[in-house]
Amino acid sequence: MADFYKHHVFFCTNQRNDAEGKAYCMQHDAQGLRDYAKQRVKTLKLKKVRINTAGCLNRCAQGPIMVIYPEGVWYQYHNEADVDEIIDQHLVNGQIVERLRK
Repeated sequence: MADFYKHHVFFCTNQRNDAEGKAYCMQHDAQGLRDYAKQRVKTLKLKKVRINTAGCLNRCAQGPIMVIYPEGVWYQYHNEADVDEIIDQHLVNGQIVERLRK
């Protein structure tokens, strides 16, 4: 039986109440960009792609961060254009986006 999903995309949406001022992904609209990715995947009808929310992925200093499995490729993104590039290149065409890779 084939796997149900070809790709699982985990967006860190961690938010912390940190008096030390440490970075976290929600400072960079991680939830909004995750929601954007989910809608874009739906629009493109990529049925074998699952967009997931994750808690802290322990890479806060590199945030906002996502990881795509089964490849285990980590990306830092900043805006919708970066998310589009990751979707178009990695999820659709199978090419790693080296400039965003972490």
